[in-house]
Amino acid sequence: MIETGKTFVVMGLLDADSIAFAIGKQIQAFGGKVIYTVQSERMKKIFFDRSKKLSDEDRADLDIRFCDITKDEEVEALFEGIEGPVAGLVHSIAYSNPKTCLGPEFHTDAYEDLKLGFQISAVSLATVTKYAQPKMTAGGGIVTLTFASERAFAFYNWMGVNKAALEAVVRGLARRHGKENIRVNAVSAGPVFTIAAKHIPGFEELGQTWAKSSPLNWDPKNAQQEVAGAVSFLLSPYAKQITGQTIYVDGGASIIGGELLPHER
Repeated sequence: MIETGKTFVVMGLLDADSIAFAIGKQIQAFGGKVIYTVQSERMKKIFFDRSKKLSDEDRADLDIRFCDITKDEEVEALFEGIEGPVAGLVHSIAYSNPKTCLGPEFHTDAYEDLKLGFQISAVSLATVTKYAQPKMTAGGGIVTLTFASERAFAFYNWMGVNKAALEAVVRGLARRHGKENIRVNAVSAGPVFTIAAKHIPGFEELGQTWAKSSPLNWDPKNAQQEVAGAVSFLLSPYAKQITGQTIYVDGGASIIGGELLPHER
């Protein structure tokens, strides 16, 4: 599926349970070369280096670089430092301050937090695409991760707004970069229990919602591989006429009205 030997950049690595890591491992399984990015060396030490799921040898085999996507100079330096062309890019990055932008109350006057969340969760896709494009000399795929932005969930609040904006950015970039044969798409995944997700108030309730409405029995604890498979497809030549789309990988929950009835389970 993935073109063997080509380079793919997976941005947003946190730890060995993160969706970004599952995507990277899937790309490698298909024969691709993966460059991961972490926000900072400090974040790597706090989360990734403490993971008990990886041996020292496993860690040594990974190409991990640092990039804070709120700083254009770091994004530019990242892509300038990559030897050879880039075949694809994964944007697995999002943030909203859980104390001010998430939780039981939607209204907030934390405007600086709102702007930072918007920049990191939505605008950053355009930032990284701008600097990745010169390295994508043969075109390729760019994929970001979103979440059910057409619905309003309790506690999710401004992150839901950011995800809706992210999907609009996907469409704008798909139109802008079609002439370079660069495809830009989003995967809307069901809830996946990761370290990052644990910081979202009410995320446990989202998992319970999916259990009631997914005809394919979505399992938030073991869904990384399902998401990774869809992302790998969108990065591959098999998706060469797909762009500007949001592909749902959520066990079918997004098409269900209400909850599944007992005879449907």
